[in-house]
Amino acid sequence: MVHLTTVGDAFHGRVVMARLGADGILAELRGAVGGTYPLAGLVDVYVDAQEADAARHLLLADAVDAVLVDAHCSAAPTGEPPRRPGAGRPHPRWAWLVLAALVLATTLAWAL
Repeated sequence: MVHLTTVGDAFHGRVVMARLGADGILAELRGAVGGTYPLAGLVDVYVDAQEADAARHLLLADAVDAVLVDAHCSAAPTGEPPRRPGAGRPHPRWAWLVLAALVLATTLAWAL
C-alpha cells in the first residue's frame, strides 16, 4: 500500500475511499478513523501500489470537474447569480385552489 493523499477528517476520507471504490480501486484509511466518537484529525488514504496512478488521475479528474462546474454555475451573462429552474414563477393555480379550500374548511369548522 502506498500513500495517496491526506484529508482533514474521517468523513472526507470515507468519501474519497467510496469514490475510489466506485471505480474498483480498493483504499485503506489510516489515522483518526473509527472509534466511538468522531475525533478531528488528519486521515491518510492508502491504495495498492499498482493502482496508485489510476487513483491519482481519478481524483485529479474529479477536482478539475468540480472547478469547471463551479466556474460554469457562477458565470452568468448578466452578472446576476444563476437562478434555479422555475424560480420567480407564480405557483400553479391548483396550489391556490387547495389553499383556498383549506381556509374555507377551517373557517366553516370554527363557525359551527
